[in-house]
Amino acid sequence: MSVSAVTGKKLRASLTVTAPTIISRADHPISRTLIDADALKVLYRLRKFNHTAYLVGGGVRDLLLKRNPKDFDIGTSAHPHQVKRIFRNCWIIGRRFRLAHIKFGQKTIEVATFRKQVPMDAVPPTSDSETPESVSTATNDSPLSRRVIRRDNTFGTPEEDAFRRDFTINALFYDISTFAIIDYVGGMDDLRNRLIRCIGNPDERFVEDPVRMLRAVAFAARLDFRIDTPVRDAISRNHTEIEHASPARLIEELYKLLRSGVSTKTFKALSKSGLLQHIAPEIEQRKSAGLWRSLDALDAYRAQFAKVPDTLSNTILLGSLVAPVQEIDLTPRRRDDRSIGVSLGQLPVARRDVDRLRQALVLQSRLTDPDLPSRAVRGILTRPSFADALTWLAIHGKDPEAVARWRDLAAKGPRPRQKKRRRRRRRPPAE
Repeated sequence: MSVSAVTGKKLRASLTVTAPTIISRADHPISRTLIDADALKVLYRLRKFNHTAYLVGGGVRDLLLKRNPKDFDIGTSAHPHQVKRIFRNCWIIGRRFRLAHIKFGQKTIEVATFRKQVPMDAVPPTSDSETPESVSTATNDSPLSRRVIRRDNTFGTPEEDAFRRDFTINALFYDISTFAIIDYVGGMDDLRNRLIRCIGNPDERFVEDPVRMLRAVAFAARLDFRIDTPVRDAISRNHTEIEHASPARLIEELYKLLRSGVSTKTFKALSKSGLLQHIAPEIEQRKSAGLWRSLDALDAYRAQFAKVPDTLSNTILLGSLVAPVQEIDLTPRRRDDRSIGVSLGQLPVARRDVDRLRQALVLQSRLTDPDLPSRAVRGILTRPSFADALTWLAIHGKDPEAVARWRDLAAKGPRPRQKKRRRRRRRPPAE
């Protein structure tokens, strides 16, 4: 029996204790020196209070692949309010499932209690009187009920938590007490084989959460992995289900893809899989060499930085995707004009991002003019849209001299206007 069949069987039945594969420190490349210092503080402090705590998910995967993790997430046996009692810098978020966010300045370490997947007829009342998502949004007989994630605030064991994750490469745990990797689902073999494989039946997992299909394609592009044949076939059968995903969540996922540094490869794969036509039909129907050149330029800019730079705002990402396939109206807008002018299927494009994009594009001709008077230069440097306009010029403008000139001017700051000295009027002599 295949591992996929075994894991699928486990997800449909009550989970039994399974001995995981333990990969000792000598057999993997993860060192504590590679883990964020604040994440280590959280791990050690949870253990000090007798809770199980592991580094989990994408952080473990990226460290094993010798990549720089974007996040260091932690799974624990401690319940959210127990975590809050241990850390004064902790905030509890989430309604469907409580998460603990531990703040270190601008950094957030996410701590999640181990979860388990519970059959609908066995869902107990939750302590905070909340209803599981599947109960609150659909009945068991409705068509929608097959699309919701049957999960609630029911805590579980590390094994149960591993089996409710999406792909095997995201279900590995790093134990800070033994420096070992804990593998319940064959994720280490899939990392070695560079394979994206579902935990459980792909058809069921994609209907539960259609965004998993997008994530499978994105992981394959970003990590240069193969997609397992059953997963690829399930995407082919179920790609229309992506229309049932939350539009707000989908547009955030698109922005993540555009920031990834491999956006060209990812969007080509989304187009080939059939997903793009349901997410952003305007892009699929009008894709051309111009679109791929635009995304290539975006990826080249991203490659200059170790981490995602703040300059890659949603405005820049949106423009890089839509400007090659949609005409952006740059004429001044009337105050009563409520149209956005940019569309991506049913995705909620923010009006402020479109307005900032227009302003950034309007500024391009002025940024490339070397003979602007000093008064005009001062005005441009103080505009709210200047940062986006300069980033657009750096990515798409093909004028490095202009970029260097404006960066130098921005570093010096706008020069204050020279005030004319007013001559004091002499008072007439007193008589």
